[in-house]
Amino acid sequence: MKINPSRRCALFLALLLLAGSAFAERRAEHVFIISLDGGKPAVIHESKMPTLDQFVTEGACTWEAQTVFPSITLPAHTSMLTGVLPAKHQIMWNSYKPQEGSVKVPTVFALAKQAGYSTAMFVGKEKFKHLLQPGTVDEFNYNRSVSGEETKLMVGSSKPVKEDTVLTKHVAASAAAYIAAKPPNLCFIHFTDSDSTGHKYGWGSPEQIKAFADEDAGLEVVLQAIRKAGLAESSVVIVTADHGGHAKTHGANSPDDMTIPWVIWGKGVKKHFTITAPVMTCDTTATALWLLDVSCPDDLDGKPVTSAFN
Repeated sequence: MKINPSRRCALFLALLLLAGSAFAERRAEHVFIISLDGGKPAVIHESKMPTLDQFVTEGACTWEAQTVFPSITLPAHTSMLTGVLPAKHQIMWNSYKPQEGSVKVPTVFALAKQAGYSTAMFVGKEKFKHLLQPGTVDEFNYNRSVSGEETKLMVGSSKPVKEDTVLTKHVAASAAAYIAAKPPNLCFIHFTDSDSTGHKYGWGSPEQIKAFADEDAGLEVVLQAIRKAGLAESSVVIVTADHGGHAKTHGANSPDDMTIPWVIWGKGVKKHFTITAPVMTCDTTATALWLLDVSCPDDLDGKPVTSAFN
């Protein structure tokens, strides 16, 4: 069947408009989710964190976001990066158990990968391998060779556990190098110093306040990498946490342990805006998918924090 030239031209223009409309719906080309492990807002406010302060001034935030119960690292990060509550993702433990395999619900990385995006994870704890579903993460970095051992006691447990962790300076350096070489569309970066010092010295201790300052230096390393790669105008950065803490532990269903920061900066984000709508950790996945124009599963517990955007 022959198509006359004028009709062919009209069809071509229609396809261009359709493609342009789809492209316009993509709110960001790159999304970076950065987690400050044990990031209790009250302690963050006492710390010297100029880069985070810049994100707050130039972006939107709430210091009253809520994590999930149990308020411990692996269940909370799983909710952060799947968008569903623990009752759905079923990861209730807090250590690396290879026999358990990976989480059974789709992660934000899996959904982004299905949409054709590149993905990366840079973490300070090995147990994040439970979020590493086959074929969903292009780069997974846990640098065991520079890890150090920490001992901690969780709420409800009388037995201390030991865990290897990687300092922020190493995680940030690895992430920055990768961003420069292969900028991912979706990237998760995990800083653990604040949690380690909280368990050793206490939440709000001078040592933990210093650890948050060290993590802010890591934020600056990542931010400079984003800028040097020419991504700043097309990126959104979310800085949040998995849980807070009290004394030398966390895991309770209390404001000290459940309240977390949620700061967002970058393309389309309102400047110096206080988010007043309720925010929960599951909203992080929903917001990342919304920014990348990826459809959210119907059973997602989180919602995009659209009030933070112009």
